[in-house]
Amino acid sequence: MAHDNLTLCHECDLLQCNPPLPPGGESRCVRCGCALHKHRPNSLDRTLALTLAGLVLFIVANSFPFLSFQMQGLETQTTLLSGIKDLALQGKGEVAAVVLFTSILAPGLQLLLLLIVVLPLRFGRPPPGLPRLFRWFQQLLPWGMMDVFMLGILVSVVKLMDMATIVPGTALFAFVVLIFVLAGAQAALDPDQVWERVPVPPRARRSPRTGEQVLGCGVCELVVPEQAATERGDAPHCPRCGHRLHRRKPMSLQRTWALVIAALVFYVPANLFPIMTVTSLGKTQSDTILSGVVFLLHHGMWPLAAVVFVASIFVPLLKLLILTLLLLSVQLKSRWRPRERTRLYRITEAIGRWSMVDVYVVTILVALVHLGNLASIQAEAGAVFFCAVVIITMFAANAFDPRLIWDEIDRGRPLRVTS
Repeated sequence: MAHDNLTLCHECDLLQCNPPLPPGGESRCVRCGCALHKHRPNSLDRTLALTLAGLVLFIVANSFPFLSFQMQGLETQTTLLSGIKDLALQGKGEVAAVVLFTSILAPGLQLLLLLIVVLPLRFGRPPPGLPRLFRWFQQLLPWGMMDVFMLGILVSVVKLMDMATIVPGTALFAFVVLIFVLAGAQAALDPDQVWERVPVPPRARRSPRTGEQVLGCGVCELVVPEQAATERGDAPHCPRCGHRLHRRKPMSLQRTWALVIAALVFYVPANLFPIMTVTSLGKTQSDTILSGVVFLLHHGMWPLAAVVFVASIFVPLLKLLILTLLLLSVQLKSRWRPRERTRLYRITEAIGRWSMVDVYVVTILVALVHLGNLASIQAEAGAVFFCAVVIITMFAANAFDPRLIWDEIDRGRPLRVTS
């Protein structure tokens, strides 16, 4: 059996056959239900077209006014970078760096890397350094949060409706379209069609022998016999993309525990301290995350209040509880419902990024409202703590190895291939 026909599930470590797929077809792990492969027809053509459109929209979104704030004859215009600059000037450089990376740098780098990879491949010429470039693109995927930023814009507009007039700019319309274009490019891209164009050394082409240990690459998903990955005598590396191979993530439990505890420590001040102070016509009011939810409720915005409450208060706590449950279950060598625990882990990966909405709200409001004593908004310590909670929980979810859930189930079982 050729190595391309094998898949090692990155969530439960089950070795199984990867069957041919019809256009639009999808394969899932027979044990944990993890999505393994999906056949996307005309992948390179569609991805290239959407990437080129996305780059044009990205330039427009970062070159023109984003929103305008008009109050008593005075006006403030903002661009995507305005809030980031203002946060840095207010001494919140940590938050500014996170917002800059997640709302501008990560999406921009994704588009640029896609263009560098897909354009040469479309004409049959793999670019130099293809494995490294595409590996960087895949690692950036969780950190591009333009969709979350858009939700932050909606919340910000609602908060300012009673204070002043908000006028959308050209960049906002480009930004909205860019969200869908970038999502479409990511959905159209078939990673298998990229990796199959990277040659595999002869030493890694053979199929694993019965009972032989194999390693699966978490980046290009190549299944390789362990001996073939370590023939050079150094640490195991993927023969195709060069990624460091591990049977399990190094010190996964210790790193995850440390990050979960740190996030719990930051979660308390993040919810107790104000995240911003609003000054309007000489009156000053400090808002916490919860008081922001109450504000939306008082203005009849029940759906938006529910979204903010879930994203900013419930989701971070839920992630911490789920990760704690998973850590304890692994350390206690529990065999309880491994498939359901794997699904819980999948949830923590999917929902964590949406907690950034309040950080983006602060960024947008700080950029829009700075009219001196007439109206201004200052970011406070709560925003720093809350931003730390979001980022730390994302790192914690990434540090946890879901294959540990299945180790107790697999203990003593011989290697087998499932079709």
